[in-house]
Amino acid sequence: MNNHENLIAITKKFVQQHLENAEGGHDWFHIERVYKTAVYIASKEQADLLVVRLGALLHDIADAKFHNDDELLGGIVARQFLERQELPLAIINHVVAIIENVSFKGGNETESFSSTELKIIQDADRLDAIGAIGIARAFNYGGFKNRKLYDPEISPNLNMDKETYRKSTAPTLNHFYEKLLLLKDKMHTQTAKSIAAERHAFMEEYLKQFYKEWDAAY
Repeated sequence: MNNHENLIAITKKFVQQHLENAEGGHDWFHIERVYKTAVYIASKEQADLLVVRLGALLHDIADAKFHNDDELLGGIVARQFLERQELPLAIINHVVAIIENVSFKGGNETESFSSTELKIIQDADRLDAIGAIGIARAFNYGGFKNRKLYDPEISPNLNMDKETYRKSTAPTLNHFYEKLLLLKDKMHTQTAKSIAAERHAFMEEYLKQFYKEWDAAY
């Protein structure tokens, strides 16, 4: 157990340093929230807690959308780090597979890998994309990409493949319909489903208020 705690401490420091200048919605604080949520969900499931902890900490170590859409870089960086920690190959391979399969990618992709630990981390990551934090992250990223808040003339695209999803320049509000509002029904664990229901309802209320203010409906 002590060895694991030392490993986790080293991993946290590595991730903090690596993401020091990251965009605000994908920085260390995002990682920390996902980590805490994943550990909480894992406490309700039969799962390898070490894999969950490492996978959650490393899941966004090199997010493809910030690295020229390179979907392999995150796994490469994580593997190199984990190999330096002299972990068993099975654990390294599992964590890397989680990193390579955790992202949303438009929601229409068929996953090539599945495990309880991946499902837990996906749930934790997706929970951080909805609710109050999810709204803040969406608009922060939209600002980072200089996107419009909303344009009534641009409709959401609900049938995007991975490439179209990545290249989308649509207004931030479209992202609610293209991803955020879909996540409640994509949760794997009962724990995440319960948390997601409350956050989903909050987003629905937010959108009602947004449209009311947008239309200056007094």
